[in-house]
Amino acid sequence: MSNSRPNVLWLFLEDVNPWMSCYGDQTIQTPNIDALAASGIKFDRAYQTSGVCSPSRSATITGMYQTTIGAHNHNSSYPLLPEGIKTIPEYFRDAGYYTFNEGKTHYNFVFELDVLFYHHGSMDFKGAENGSDWSGCPPGQPFFGQIQLRGGKSIGLLKGPGIDPASVPVPSFYPDHEIIRREIALHYDCILHTDRQVGWILERLQEDGLRENTIIFLFSDHGMRLPRHKQFIYEGGHKIPLIISWQGNTDIVTPGSVRSDLVSGIDIGPTSLALAGLGVPDYMEGQNLFGEHFVERDYVIAAKDRCDFTIDRMRTVRTQRYRYVRNFMTDRPFMQAQYRDGSDYMELIRSMHANDELTPEQAFFWAKERIAEEFYDCDADPEEVNNLVDDPDHAEALQYHRDILKQWIAQTDDQGQYPEPAIGLRWVLKQWGDKCVNPEYDTIKKETQ
Repeated sequence: MSNSRPNVLWLFLEDVNPWMSCYGDQTIQTPNIDALAASGIKFDRAYQTSGVCSPSRSATITGMYQTTIGAHNHNSSYPLLPEGIKTIPEYFRDAGYYTFNEGKTHYNFVFELDVLFYHHGSMDFKGAENGSDWSGCPPGQPFFGQIQLRGGKSIGLLKGPGIDPASVPVPSFYPDHEIIRREIALHYDCILHTDRQVGWILERLQEDGLRENTIIFLFSDHGMRLPRHKQFIYEGGHKIPLIISWQGNTDIVTPGSVRSDLVSGIDIGPTSLALAGLGVPDYMEGQNLFGEHFVERDYVIAAKDRCDFTIDRMRTVRTQRYRYVRNFMTDRPFMQAQYRDGSDYMELIRSMHANDELTPEQAFFWAKERIAEEFYDCDADPEEVNNLVDDPDHAEALQYHRDILKQWIAQTDDQGQYPEPAIGLRWVLKQWGDKCVNPEYDTIKKETQ
């Protein structure tokens, strides 16, 4: 499989925060991910465009905001991509690359696997262990591939002792309870398991003589499963690890380097195309992170829309210092009826809230209604619990962030500002039934009465 053009391999992790030793977290050691970072570039401020899988994956695979292409509502398989928009694998395939995906796709638009990939493996992610993925690539042909790793969903797969829950840090927006500590410890266990998988993949690449000529991207789709992380667009929800390694071209990807500029998930696809020597389509909203005309971002944007049956609309602007959050649906709580309901950690916090046992910082997220705006100084308040919306000392900065969001919504024609089409609501109602309690479903329900 030797060839002059580089291979491109995405190690795409599910539900993983950057709680790794190379990112400064000393709760665990992640030697294989650390080694990958040491061989390339580690991005310290990388953010996905959503806090849930299918919108962020739709953005990553197209180089476009999911809100621009109508792929913003979670688990939506009915939209067509706008005319002229293609996926990253299609561009690689058109350029003569062998394309494969081992595991999850989960895009919020109509697509055919056989158009994107010559090989697409099952959802058990076993390609990470046995290298069955690129082994189908014909000799002399470069490949673009994705290996999907379960990441935060690999609970119970770690072999050997796990992390002691007593040793983990607990953010102030959670109650310090054994159930919460267990959840946090489980996420660390998942990262340890993922680190071992990364080691297996790197070893297999080396054995096959592919390591030097393969550009490796390691990143995740969003954060871990606890509330205020997954599905939400605070730091824990959409800040991700991002590492790029290319041992065959250290002039571009300098080993051991660190970048602290703001990077978006929509930059991963265009950067992959550019490093492989392919053109980046002008329409893409992401950019080549190593391009001659690369311009550092002043901000990154993320969006929360419908998740499963729960209808919502939030937007966030993250700059180097601040986070601005706009809550458009103030008639409903943050923690609406959702897929997590029934879990012991949800029951715990709901019970503590009902019994007035939470601190103000914890109770904020569980109130019956929510305020329209949140504004945090992330340098002084990394946990984002001190809302500065009414602080006159930050009024000018707040207005600056408001203006950014207003302009972005208009310039990108953010599709989340429009109601979800009836075809989508019917599909959700058919799938989830009585769980669909938002008023947007009322008209659809009347159709069947």
